[in-house]
Amino acid sequence: MRNKKLFLILCVFFCLLLSSLTYGAQTGTPLLVDDADLLTDSQEADLSAELELISDRHGVDVVVVTVYSLEGKSSRDYADDYFDYNGYGRGDDRSGILLLHSPEYRDWWISTRGDCILYFTDAGLDYIGSSITDKLAAADYYGAYETFAELCDEFMSEYEADGRPVDADTLPREAPGLTYVLISLAVGLVVAFIIVSVMCSKHKSVRVRREADDYVRNGSMNLTVSSDSFLYRNVSRTPKPKNNGSSRGGSSSHRSSSGASHGGRGGKY
Repeated sequence: MRNKKLFLILCVFFCLLLSSLTYGAQTGTPLLVDDADLLTDSQEADLSAELELISDRHGVDVVVVTVYSLEGKSSRDYADDYFDYNGYGRGDDRSGILLLHSPEYRDWWISTRGDCILYFTDAGLDYIGSSITDKLAAADYYGAYETFAELCDEFMSEYEADGRPVDADTLPREAPGLTYVLISLAVGLVVAFIIVSVMCSKHKSVRVRREADDYVRNGSMNLTVSSDSFLYRNVSRTPKPKNNGSSRGGSSSHRSSSGASHGGRGGKY
């Protein structure tokens, strides 16, 4: 009887442990870990609330982790291992996306797992990375993490709307800045002024005539008999390219030290 009770206790403990590993973020694993201490307390609270809201909306873990040092690992390996061994990910395939930032050598890496490998293509991750790099370089860390979270929300909403991830042919287009518009307008006005001035200068010698034939110089027109002969025709045909979706880059993946499949992109700032 005692052995049976001990066996039941061990089974319950094992199930709880497995559940904790599989659904870590849903049972208390923080979605924001600021070990590098780059954010203020109020920024941490605001960003944590935003990450939880986005994660619950899409059923995946959206995570931001800062560490000062990568401890000799590559940014990719560190991010993948942090995701795998800290219980992140939701569902059977532990879907989630994690942004790792290490200021020691100015590294960042975005790691994806499960459904997020499909949600975020290589081109999409590159776009997110380029969107946060300038903010990281300017030490606007909160702005960079918030941009990451917002783009994650936007990209996943896009996928859920039409079943296609944001890819090379559907990346968001940024509107030109006010400075760019003003410079373009000024250049256009200068070029137009120069062209009009040149055209006006060429007409200064023209005098108004009363009759149309006054504009024709004597002996300047000499019509002769002429004919056209058709020799040959050269036709060049180019097949119209088919839109078969080949322009979409898709997602690449690799295996982490735990054996799990991950997607991801990274760089420096």
